[in-house]
Amino acid sequence: MRLGDPVTASCTVTQSCSHLDPEPQILWKLGAELLQHRGRQQSHPDGSQKSTITLPHLNSTHTFLLCYLNWSNSLQLLDQAELWAGYPPAMPSNLSCLMNLTSNSLICQWEPGPDTHLPTNFTLKSFKSRGDCQTQEDPIKDCVPAAGQSSCSIPRKHLLLYQNMVIWVQAENALGTSLSPQLCLDPMDVVKLEPPTLMALDPNPEMALPQPDCLWLRWEPWKPSIYMDQKCELRYRPQLREASWAQVAPLPSSTTRYELCGLRPATTYALQMRCIRWPLPGHWSTWSPSLELQTTQGAPIVRLDTWWRQRQLDPKTKQVQLFWKPTPLEEDSGQIQGYLLSWSTPGHAGPVLLLCNTTELSCTFQLPSGAGEVTLVAYNRAGTSHPTPVVFLESKGPALARLHAMARDPQCLWVCWEAPSPVPQGYVIEWGLSPPSPSSTNMTWRLEPNGSITETLLQENIRPFQLYEITVTPLYQSTMGHPKNVYVYSQEMAPPRTPVLHLKHIGKTWAQLEWVPEPSELGKSPLTHYTVFCTNMQDQSFSTILNASFHGFVLHGLKPSTLYHVHLMATSQAGATNSTSLTLMTLAQGESELHIFLGVFGILVLLILLCGTAWLCCSPSRKNPLWPNVPDPAHSSLGSWVSTTMAEETFQLPSLRDPSMTSITKITVLEEEEKKQLGPWESSDSSETCGLPTLVQAYVLQKDPRAASTQSQPQPGASDQVFYGQVLGSSTTPGPGPYIRCDSTQPLLGGLTPSPKSYENLWFQTSPLRMPVSPSQNQEDDCVFGPLLDFPLLQGLRVHGVEGLAGF
Repeated sequence: MRLGDPVTASCTVTQSCSHLDPEPQILWKLGAELLQHRGRQQSHPDGSQKSTITLPHLNSTHTFLLCYLNWSNSLQLLDQAELWAGYPPAMPSNLSCLMNLTSNSLICQWEPGPDTHLPTNFTLKSFKSRGDCQTQEDPIKDCVPAAGQSSCSIPRKHLLLYQNMVIWVQAENALGTSLSPQLCLDPMDVVKLEPPTLMALDPNPEMALPQPDCLWLRWEPWKPSIYMDQKCELRYRPQLREASWAQVAPLPSSTTRYELCGLRPATTYALQMRCIRWPLPGHWSTWSPSLELQTTQGAPIVRLDTWWRQRQLDPKTKQVQLFWKPTPLEEDSGQIQGYLLSWSTPGHAGPVLLLCNTTELSCTFQLPSGAGEVTLVAYNRAGTSHPTPVVFLESKGPALARLHAMARDPQCLWVCWEAPSPVPQGYVIEWGLSPPSPSSTNMTWRLEPNGSITETLLQENIRPFQLYEITVTPLYQSTMGHPKNVYVYSQEMAPPRTPVLHLKHIGKTWAQLEWVPEPSELGKSPLTHYTVFCTNMQDQSFSTILNASFHGFVLHGLKPSTLYHVHLMATSQAGATNSTSLTLMTLAQGESELHIFLGVFGILVLLILLCGTAWLCCSPSRKNPLWPNVPDPAHSSLGSWVSTTMAEETFQLPSLRDPSMTSITKITVLEEEEKKQLGPWESSDSSETCGLPTLVQAYVLQKDPRAASTQSQPQPGASDQVFYGQVLGSSTTPGPGPYIRCDSTQPLLGGLTPSPKSYENLWFQTSPLRMPVSPSQNQEDDCVFGPLLDFPLLQGLRVHGVEGLAGF
């Protein structure tokens, strides 16, 4: 059936299956898929059940349709049908036949057309005919090809040579049959010969040297075709990349030799040949197997670029190292087998001295100091090249103004320079490893014949991460300039080494680092900057970038007694390199320093207190209110004022006027009228505070001038006078006057009570609380006081201003 057509199928269950259900259920499967559409099921009068199903489109080229019975919840296969779907066969095309004389059969082949998806049979049919194949005569046995083949051979026994026959192909399958167009032919008109056998031919022995652009070859025809008239074709191509075949015009069969010229010297060629019946109809044979031949060599056609180095061995001999490079001038310049270097004495017809015969591109030899030229040629079996004179020039020209080089990538170097004046005719560029290694070859060099160029790219013998020395020498008409060189790295690496960090000083919160910069290297980019990294034990880190001119650094902000890891990174244009890590620990906070700190703090506090005390003591306005400076009578000179023979001796008052004696105390004598203005217990601080109009005089008590006291007593100054008391008296009232004591708390005689003893002053016996008793009212009018001499301290006083003081 055709692919995509609908399919209808039916399945019947007879009544003989009595063990089945009264109405059995019939199911369908297409391949492994259970169809949801169960079909139309009918019951027949004979008790059988029939299920019919229709598939609208069959899209599988080969499958099975299966009928099942649902019995006890299991599927029982009743029957199946194999389904094939496809297309009818297409008409075979391109039918062609060849008469193979080797197998002695007619071989025909065709194109079967598109796949039909159905089993299709092809049959090669033919019959004999005469004339223009319009009449059919004896049929020829059909030829059935092998499965999958689209060709078939008709044996010689079924053929009639030199007679026409009709041939066609029939294709047939389940959906139909198709026929190819008929082919009318004579088997001998479609004969295909076998290719000839090619062989090399030795060149003509009469020729001294064969031509370098020619090849000689011969061939032998296929034996069954020896007596047939035929023509042949020859093609060749060089064994070079992407070379194409070149074909020679048909060669006549009357000859079996051929000379092929116009080829490249010293080149290998592949040659092939094929033949055909001629002038009768036929088919070209296949190309013969390739024959490989090589043309002979021609004399080298090259330009030899030269360069040299020379040094003086002694005054008469110099050593020269000559380098050269061949540059082909033509595409087929000939293979070079070696080089000849010779020298002849200029101006003499003497013999030529052979200096070198080598296959290398350099030669070292010795010449007389005056020799200035040698001759170099390249040779092979075919001859020699044109001689190249080598003139040893002197370095008298100007050098390059500037030379610069840099790496473009790991395998090439870019070199540029500034041309001198005048412009050179060319340049010689040399480059090589620096310093040269023992295993390395000679320095590579190149000649630039164009003097106007100022840059070039070096790609030969360049290895990455190596230091190269590049030298450029300008060439002039009859001299050469001084060479100029430069050093450069190919794909420069990061700095190979980094300065080693050293710890110079360290404190609690700082550390001083230093390092010695690495010396600069030839061809290396200079360092751009340093980076100092510092990390503590908690992986907290910080970094600082320093100029490349720095040789040290101080880390601040560190913690006392903390471990740090420090390393230095040196950076250049090519990369960065880290130094080894330096581990350091800051100093701890020592107890001695704490003590020093506390001591200094205490001293400062003490100085502040002392300064405050001195200020308070030295200021008069603040001195007396706080603590009046009252001398201690028990330790003063008052104890020596009155001697034990005081009652029997008379004081010499004139001696009391000795101005050198120091004033000890101050006594104020008041008149009776002014006494009443004061309270009974009120005391005055000084004469200014009393404000009285009466005479107030100060009296000086001195030692007994007759007593030679050896005891050293302090002599208080006038500013140290302290007010002790006031004596009140009147010139009209006899008797002792009242005594008013000062409120000072300073002890007078050093005892428990500042008052005199009971036998010295009976006035204070009535005041156990150290307070004086005010006089009675009847004494105020009379001013009755005891005599002043009742006070022992007043015995040596001289009173001025009160001449009428009674009882003194």
